Amino acid sequence: ICLPQWPNDVGIIALEVYFPSQFVDQTELEEFDGVSAGKYTIGLGQARMGFCSDREDINSLCLTVVQRLMEKNGLGFDSIGRLEVGTETIIDKSKSVKTVLMQLFEASGNTDVEGIDTTNACYGGTAALFNAVNWVESSSWDGRYALVVAGDIAVYASGSARPTGGAGAVAMLVGPDAPLALDRGLRGTHMTHAYDFYKPDMVSEYPVVDGKQSIECYLSALDRCYSVYRSKIHAQWQRAGVEKSFSLEDFSFLAFHSPYCKLVQKSLARLMLNDFLVSSPSSQTGPFADLEAFRDIKLADTYFDRDVEKAFMKASAELFEKKTKSSLLISNQNGNMYTPSVYGCLASLIATHSPQQLAGQRVGLFSYGSGLAATLYSISVTQDHTPGSPLDKLVSSLCDLKARLDSRRKVSPNVFSENMKLREETHHLASYTPHGSVEELFPGTWYLTRVDDKHRREYARCANIDDLPEARQTMSNTSTEHIVGHATKLPCVRASAASPGEVVSNGAH
Repeated sequence: ICLPQWPNDVGIIALEVYFPSQFVDQTELEEFDGVSAGKYTIGLGQARMGFCSDREDINSLCLTVVQRLMEKNGLGFDSIGRLEVGTETIIDKSKSVKTVLMQLFEASGNTDVEGIDTTNACYGGTAALFNAVNWVESSSWDGRYALVVAGDIAVYASGSARPTGGAGAVAMLVGPDAPLALDRGLRGTHMTHAYDFYKPDMVSEYPVVDGKQSIECYLSALDRCYSVYRSKIHAQWQRAGVEKSFSLEDFSFLAFHSPYCKLVQKSLARLMLNDFLVSSPSSQTGPFADLEAFRDIKLADTYFDRDVEKAFMKASAELFEKKTKSSLLISNQNGNMYTPSVYGCLASLIATHSPQQLAGQRVGLFSYGSGLAATLYSISVTQDHTPGSPLDKLVSSLCDLKARLDSRRKVSPNVFSENMKLREETHHLASYTPHGSVEELFPGTWYLTRVDDKHRREYARCANIDDLPEARQTMSNTSTEHIVGHATKLPCVRASAASPGEVVSNGAH
């Protein structure tokens, strides 16, 4: 396709979220683990944690979220020209998740689909999104949509990090004239070498985590990314003849990668600290009143300074309530999804506001992946919030998030622990048939049926509520069957986010 100029407003047109149908209550998990009451619920700010049985793996999560997005939006698979997956849940060191997803395209005959998997801890989804946006804005674009998938299963060995797990997937449709347009030229990126969180054991799902270093890496990356972003937007403003300094007030909303909710609250306070240190001294009025005692501190000395943390969390409390708290619905209720985490926060933000409240706003997003890679960038929401507009459709598609979260099945910590033990014992087994119940999965969920003696995985799909009983699909590496179901829409319930409490350091992956 030959274009005289860049396509307008390239960004996210549609967004779909998937999380497991079962969860463990963090209060009950505290008692089960024998830790002090509130360590997980107040210290981490987590209420519930979603987890998968052995019926679900990274392939099934991504199959589910992709098919749901396509069905909800009435799209044919021939309308997709690029498909890219961000994940760190690796079940094959050669075959990508993207190639598994191509089975969904078989009935359409569309094999001309660029893109592949991208991996670096929790950052892969953002790299995939940037690649998709860059493709649409490039000479390679053929006029079709790009599809970005971020998915992971976050599990930890028993101990202090286990309650920071979770699971889920997000799919995003990318193209021009999007209601959520990525701001061109406004990405503040920081990448460097660190061993804060990594997975060197090829036969285990569990990471090696240095919790304290991970938090320092996360916060230092946030500092650097914010500094670069601030410089870039200031340069843009200067070229446009606008003379002003950028601050947190210029973001209407902020969403962060969320290992646990309390770290997100600390992160917003951290950005206020950054603003304070470049502001003009004034201790009388404004958001920095009573903070002048910290005027001469250095950022590098403050990562674990309790006095600084307490002062700036107090000073930023109102901003947190206004700009960020609503983004933590999924994080608080489902846990850390790794690569989809920040996009689950974006979905939560959209689900808890009306099109009128979102229209014309600038949303800041911070993505972090250990090892490390991080970017702070922004999205501009379209001004058009009329009924039937792309923004109205996007908000409507996500208004059932709280209802879906509330419809999950609570299981006991003992059952959760047994599931974790089963994953340890069966991870990467060949000639394996999963034990988990299929009936307890959400309608329309893809699930693992078997792994043969050559490690080849086969999947089937639960029928949607409005499908006929015989409409269950079966899929393997050689399957050509494809059935398009109907989207099941729950009642629209405007969601609200739970409030995180005190901080406990379990790592910032």
